Amino acid sequence: MGRKIKLIQLISFIIIVVQFVLIAFFVVAYFTDLFHLRTALTPENILIGASALVFTDCIFVWVFSALISTLRRNTDLHAAEVIGSDVQEAYNFAQIGLAVTDDKDIVLWTNELFKSRHMDIIDSNILEWLPDLRVLKDANNLNGEQICKVVVNSRNYAVKYLMQAGLWIFKDDTDYEEIYAYSKEQAPVVGVLMIDNYDDVVRGDDDFNDIATRVKNVMFNYCKEYGVLLRRIKDDHYSMLCNYQSYCKMQADHFSIIDKAREECRGLDIPLTISIGIARDFPDVIKLNDLANEALDIAMSRGGDQVVVSVYGSDMEFYGGKSEAQEKRNRVKVRVLADSLISLIKNASDVLVMGHQMMDMDAFGACLGVKAICDRLNKSCRLVVDIKNTETKTRGALTSSFSKEELDQLIVTSKEAEDMIKTNTLTVVVDVHTSNMVMAPNLLDKSSKIVVIDHHRRAEDYIESPVFNHIDPASSSASEIISEFIKFSSINPRIIIPPIYATIMLSGIYLDTSYFKSKSTGLRTFEACTILKEFGADNAMADDFLKDDYEEYTLITDIIANLEHPAYGVVCACVPDNLTVDNATIAKAANRCLSFKGVHVSFVIGRINSHDVRISGRSDGSINVQLLLEKMGGGGHFTSAAGNFEKTTIKSVKETLYNVLDQYLGEATADAKSRKNLTEEA
Repeated sequence: MGRKIKLIQLISFIIIVVQFVLIAFFVVAYFTDLFHLRTALTPENILIGASALVFTDCIFVWVFSALISTLRRNTDLHAAEVIGSDVQEAYNFAQIGLAVTDDKDIVLWTNELFKSRHMDIIDSNILEWLPDLRVLKDANNLNGEQICKVVVNSRNYAVKYLMQAGLWIFKDDTDYEEIYAYSKEQAPVVGVLMIDNYDDVVRGDDDFNDIATRVKNVMFNYCKEYGVLLRRIKDDHYSMLCNYQSYCKMQADHFSIIDKAREECRGLDIPLTISIGIARDFPDVIKLNDLANEALDIAMSRGGDQVVVSVYGSDMEFYGGKSEAQEKRNRVKVRVLADSLISLIKNASDVLVMGHQMMDMDAFGACLGVKAICDRLNKSCRLVVDIKNTETKTRGALTSSFSKEELDQLIVTSKEAEDMIKTNTLTVVVDVHTSNMVMAPNLLDKSSKIVVIDHHRRAEDYIESPVFNHIDPASSSASEIISEFIKFSSINPRIIIPPIYATIMLSGIYLDTSYFKSKSTGLRTFEACTILKEFGADNAMADDFLKDDYEEYTLITDIIANLEHPAYGVVCACVPDNLTVDNATIAKAANRCLSFKGVHVSFVIGRINSHDVRISGRSDGSINVQLLLEKMGGGGHFTSAAGNFEKTTIKSVKETLYNVLDQYLGEATADAKSRKNLTEEA
């Protein structure tokens, strides 16, 4: 058939070309009066000739169309003769069912597959039989194409609907679905488990060793129950291996292993808890192991007692985190960390230090603490500060504490810092660990050596591959961490903090602890204040740096005058959308709201620039505000958290907050109660 059609096409092409040549020759001969054509031919003769040509072409078209139709019909008949009655056998082999319906969706006919599988639906409404098929009718009404998955008599079918023919095509893909489900259930899941505070608790004491044994028994019994292979790597580290089916069972159980381990340690001053990093959805177990270790690092930096799941190609998932980060007073570890930082500074050509955007007093004080270390080591150190990108009180401390000449030697702008970067420059980031929140994000891309020092719970979007990374959520502030580094480093003679530096660092501790009223305040906080006082910190001046002026006090009063109560014990206030405020004002308004009787958690939402909105949350400890704001994309501590949102409105952030409260307020309250019970029993 193919050759004959090609031959017909060739003949047609030749005829058309010949006609065009003859017509062109006639036109030229007529207008040049060749052979006296113009005299010999009248218009009537030309019209008759043209009509004859058109008629001849119509005859050719009709003949060729009939010939092609005959060829196709003969070919189809031949195919039907070849297949014959075996068409039904072909449908049965492919497990395809056909059903024809009328315009009222009544089944008129079905093929043998329906009868053999006891699906007698003739004269029935197919949409009443399978309501899920309505989506196919809707899709066709919108000129769309869609396939619907249905289950009939424990078998899976993919259904397609041809509207013009009223034909429903059912393809049995049960075997494929079973293979897919089996492959998904057996996909590897790799985890790394760590016993928190193991070295601090187990010190050769038999009683503590007995508690550790009980915790380990909980671990092994839980893993045995859920089909998880658990193997010890070292005393406090274990590897986990299971399939996706076992993982789903643990997920449905909300990883109760961390709760069971915590129950075994009730009454201890430093309870043993469990942190787990899990990785899934990738075929390479080596890659999964790397992802699991990264997830464990995040769990530890967020305070431990939780499970962090790394889903390849997706956002991380967090479970647990009901306990506050335990305060650790391991001065040996502090000395080791301080000496490591000092070694990096010694080997660097110069140092650049920066905090977060809208830099507050804690970030500024921590930067000055690093500057004091560099001055002791005779290393060039500059603070990366964009004056317009700092909080009002920080700007006031800068201008009132340092002369213009001192500021020129102390700070550089982010653009100047990018020009100053060298191969061996050390970039130190304090009070922040997410790359998009630092003072100069572009500086991170150009820096080959980065140090991160922070006290916030680690978020998923953290700075990649730092040469030194210390995130301690048990610390109240970044200034506290730097103070400990300076005090307990082994360098001799010791590092000296200038009095004005110490005063600003003390002011940073005041800010982050709300004058020691925050739940993050611990014994280490007061020791850090003692260290700073030894270096001449002026607590009166530190307090002056944080005092509100009259305009800010009035603004805070106006903000909290518009309180709303989305839930019992929860209040929310919004800054007028036409006003721009700094982070400190929003945080102070949230703290002020928390001072009201009957308020357990407060949220304040305000615009910090023309594009971005910030939310600050505070809690009295009865509700886990950090859990709530993490659901919105923020983070922080158990009783103090915040979040920034780019290119949005205050109304949109408020709606998101209310949705989160509707879904997770109960969970956040339960987390807080669990932590409170543990504290009381301890």
